[in-house]
Amino acid sequence: MKQINCSTSNCEHNLKNKCLAGVISISESAKCISRIKREGGALAQNFADIEAGDDVMQTNLESLVQCSAECAFNNNGLCANEQIDVRDAAFSTKCRTFLKDRA
Repeated sequence: MKQINCSTSNCEHNLKNKCLAGVISISESAKCISRIKREGGALAQNFADIEAGDDVMQTNLESLVQCSAECAFNNNGLCANEQIDVRDAAFSTKCRTFLKDRA
């Protein structure tokens, strides 16, 4: 996976809207189950984003996305899309690139 854009407001892997986890897992309901709440919550997230250097964010990070959802991009349990967007929902963090499989 080339890029994971993450706009969750409280995740240990999220830094300046980029997911730094090497492997993430998406559940059958498109929920990101790799999310780890950041100690200190959303305020700590804001501080981490401010303190992060721009050179870290310019690095191309490759991630493996394991996916259990019935999604058009699911290829034998791995996401085959080049980029996904992960965002907070009402009660969880979800893959917003999820596209219902038509098969």
